[in-house]
Amino acid sequence: MRSTPIRLQEYGVGIFDACPTKSALKKALKKNYITVNGKIATSATYINGGEIISLSTPESTNAHKKLHFNLKVLFEDEYLAVIHKPAGILVSGNHFKTIANALQQNLKTSTLADASKPQPVHRLDFATTGILLAGKTSTSIRTLNKLFENKNINKTYFAVTIGSMTNKEGIITTNVEDKVAQSKYSVEQSVSSKRFGQLNLVKLEPLTGRRHQLRIHLSQLGHPILGDKDYGIKDLILNGKGMYLHAYSLEFVHPFTNENICLISELPERFKKLFNSI
Repeated sequence: MRSTPIRLQEYGVGIFDACPTKSALKKALKKNYITVNGKIATSATYINGGEIISLSTPESTNAHKKLHFNLKVLFEDEYLAVIHKPAGILVSGNHFKTIANALQQNLKTSTLADASKPQPVHRLDFATTGILLAGKTSTSIRTLNKLFENKNINKTYFAVTIGSMTNKEGIITTNVEDKVAQSKYSVEQSVSSKRFGQLNLVKLEPLTGRRHQLRIHLSQLGHPILGDKDYGIKDLILNGKGMYLHAYSLEFVHPFTNENICLISELPERFKKLFNSI
């Protein structure tokens, strides 16, 4: 028997696997999932000793929700995987529908000793399509992150930009988020457009990895990406067609097999409709 009563929300932390923290226990109490001697407990319930404390949760809260979202897998082995990311989905974050949550159902579980839940090791914007790299073991996730930090993974993008670009290639260097950012670009094709004057298929290689770097750089150049609502020109925003930025290729040395890996995610059809010869 306890000589001094104690609040259940203090005493009950950790006694249930489903409520390992104080905040989790409070949520269970708020939802009336916990009973003491058969009566629904609250945050005001005290424990004296000898009580029967029970946790009952609906079946749906015990089962982990699975995101049913099919992804195109471009490459996979025991260590890593490369997938195509469609437009309109976040790579990760505090949302249910993310690439991170969809990876497990689309990839084979690694048989290696340190197999873990697969994780993306870099990011693409919500509206950006294309190639995305994920790690499948704890070691590979750490190693791939390090490769990106050390700029040992080469990424190539394609974008459709607005306006006549007189300089057909170059390196854009500006500050993004108060850090130096560099992007290499080359104009591959141009076509005339009634609404936009000219549209350009531009190949891009980010030499640094700042957030929204390519989008900001092209906007600063005066030739924003078609469909970019954040950095576009007000009167030239294309609605309903998405943003024309595509992560096209990844090239790196496989950190565990030493193979030279060069993978591409083909340009979307909407790009090909604008430029007939690609």
